[in-house]
Amino acid sequence: MNIDMSEEIERKFLVKGEYKNLSVKEFKIIQGYLCSVPERTVRVRVTGDKGFITIKGIVNESGASRYEWEKEISLEDAHELLKICEPGVIDKTRFIVKAGTHSFEVDEFYGENLGLTVAEIELSAENEYFEMPEWLGEEVTGNEKYYNSKLLHNPYTKW
Repeated sequence: MNIDMSEEIERKFLVKGEYKNLSVKEFKIIQGYLCSVPERTVRVRVTGDKGFITIKGIVNESGASRYEWEKEISLEDAHELLKICEPGVIDKTRFIVKAGTHSFEVDEFYGENLGLTVAEIELSAENEYFEMPEWLGEEVTGNEKYYNSKLLHNPYTKW
């Protein structure tokens, strides 16, 4: 079993331009939340043919860092846990887009979040340099309304 316990450092941006032609990989993601309180979100995710359970802690002051624990679980277990999640589901396609030495995860949302596209980059330090491709828009790091757990309860189409 793969278990990852660490600090997650990521920055998040809106997307304003074309990125799909730059994508090196894409896959469908369905996720729900067993708990979506800010102090500890507990997420169940199906990514392609794999299942995961992830616990995230509260974000730091900058909004870029927080504790994250993730474990791969069976696809069957993930589907069973999705049945008891809070109402609603996050449905999206993730595109992996390389930029310099980094990769962005670009999420194109569906359902009640249709029309929202967000790019995230994971970093090893908050001040780590990375190339900013021209398709990146406004930075929304730390803006809670763009957290997937918040989009579940306050979807993009209702803003």
